[in-house]
Amino acid sequence: MRPVLDIVALRSLIAVADYGGFHRAAGALALSQSAISQHVRKLEKSLGRPVVERDGRRTRFTAHGTQLLEEARLIVGAHDAAVRRLLGEGGEQSATVVIGATEHGADQILPVLTEAVRDVRPGAEVRVRIDRSARLTDAVDRGEVDLAVYVTEAAAAAGTPVGGLPLRWYAAPGWQPPAAPAPLPLVAINEPCVIRRRALTALAADHTPATVVAEAGYLAGVLDAARAGLGAALLAVPGGQHPEGLAAVGGLPAVPPARLSARPRRGADPAVTGAAVEAVRALLAACETDRAA
Repeated sequence: MRPVLDIVALRSLIAVADYGGFHRAAGALALSQSAISQHVRKLEKSLGRPVVERDGRRTRFTAHGTQLLEEARLIVGAHDAAVRRLLGEGGEQSATVVIGATEHGADQILPVLTEAVRDVRPGAEVRVRIDRSARLTDAVDRGEVDLAVYVTEAAAAAGTPVGGLPLRWYAAPGWQPPAAPAPLPLVAINEPCVIRRRALTALAADHTPATVVAEAGYLAGVLDAARAGLGAALLAVPGGQHPEGLAAVGGLPAVPPARLSARPRRGADPAVTGAAVEAVRALLAACETDRAA
């Protein structure tokens, strides 16, 4: 008999990924940390293989766990979209709002989106989905996400422009690039990735040889590799705060901001999506002002 994946456990797994660990996932889902752990162990027992592993205080997804996470998003998204259709889109019964955002700058963008939604609809349960831009727009079109904020050039779907995401170079504190003519070691998300291409294009235009020495499927892996001193990474930091454990790198070419767009689900409440779009615009406009100052 094939294993059955519990949808409640899948929600917990997604929350561990989206909120960066068991403790934050428990707070987001209003569950105990032990309950989240039990849900993940239930999935591991069903599949007969580990899906997460501890690395000091951090939680890493195994290769099987990363694959399960992608499937979990599809399963939960399809379930929630079906519930919305059955209850009637836009009705009072549809009390859940699903917000999607690209990984780049998500730690600043998601709180702004969440607050904007709750201002308009105080009783709503807000869920978040962090994913690659093309997957987010596909999820919007399938009705799984109410509003997605994504990197414009990374998806073919049309959306509403909301502003530019500042890009800066970061590396481990004290890291120094190798002396010429050795190529600059880069850490990046694996292809396809707009930020990766931006980094390589800017360095090539600056006649700075570079090579990708470490790549990961998700931003968390890029951050870990950069903290380990493997190389420099081009990162989006809208709020101007350095990523934890990293320092800004000088002497590398400036890279123009990555443009972001927002795409609402067909039939989504325009008051909710409109407030969310304006909140992100205000955040990115403030970032542009700070960058120009």
